[in-house]
Amino acid sequence: MTLADEEPPDATSVLLPGPWTHRDLSANGVRLHVAEAGEGPLVLLLHGFPQFWWTWRAQLPALAAAGFRAVAPDLRGYGGSDKPPRGYDLPTAASDVAALVRALGEQDAVVVGHDWGGLVAWTMAALHPRSVRRLVVLSMAHPRQLRAALRDGAQRRALRHVLGFQLPRLPERRLTRADDDPVAEFMRRWAGPAWTSTADFAQAVARYRSAARIPQAAYGSMEYFRWAGRSQLRPDGLRYARRMAAPVTAPTLQLHGALDPCVLPSSARGSGRYVAGAYEWRELPGVGHFPHEEDPDEVSRALVRWAAA
Repeated sequence: MTLADEEPPDATSVLLPGPWTHRDLSANGVRLHVAEAGEGPLVLLLHGFPQFWWTWRAQLPALAAAGFRAVAPDLRGYGGSDKPPRGYDLPTAASDVAALVRALGEQDAVVVGHDWGGLVAWTMAALHPRSVRRLVVLSMAHPRQLRAALRDGAQRRALRHVLGFQLPRLPERRLTRADDDPVAEFMRRWAGPAWTSTADFAQAVARYRSAARIPQAAYGSMEYFRWAGRSQLRPDGLRYARRMAAPVTAPTLQLHGALDPCVLPSSARGSGRYVAGAYEWRELPGVGHFPHEEDPDEVSRALVRWAAA
């Protein structure tokens, strides 16, 4: 049997075993799947594209061992979470995660976000400040900083895939086609060279490729990009941009790969202007767009240090 003949995986395929437990929680009107490890102060780990909760496989046990309750959800539209037809804008995604904090029985959390999860984390810190005790953002500029950086031709070229994702239906078809492999293409293009030659990289590509083929998962992931593109000149997008001028009061750590070809370090570096609290920028040498997977031990140490401060 070829891949083309196989049935697509269902949402239970992301319930991968490990030193964590799986459960579903209701938050902001949707069901969100989470992987959870440890006890103590809450640390929320938000994934990006084309990943799901498993991207934090190294940080979940590391944070648990350090005395934290680490929780990695699948964002709406991804993995084992609900995949509704709408709600893929950043204010709604941030409301999902703020409601998830309450569903977990907490008032606030250390919020960690990578890539799209980083945009959700920035948004949550600005619009739901009481839910964010401390903030860590990997591989993503503040939304207003990213908007300004797109005036630069190099950053526009780095995000040219977003333009292709604006088309209806075609990006989803490509993500799920058996005779194409855009997940591997994006991962290889954005990762640092040291990671792409490892068995761990090959395993990650296989996991993310499979998760993208879960029914409606490709649609959900593309809808985030479509909202980001189409909202630039729409009232909801302009209103969002104005609201994001609110200063982030949570102490904020930014971790960025020095070789990131997707969100350029020069584009992200000025994000501190939107942070009123304590702020630290760290650039990781030899690392691309996936710091927590490319250099998991260093990122885990940084998260434990920031969460414990």
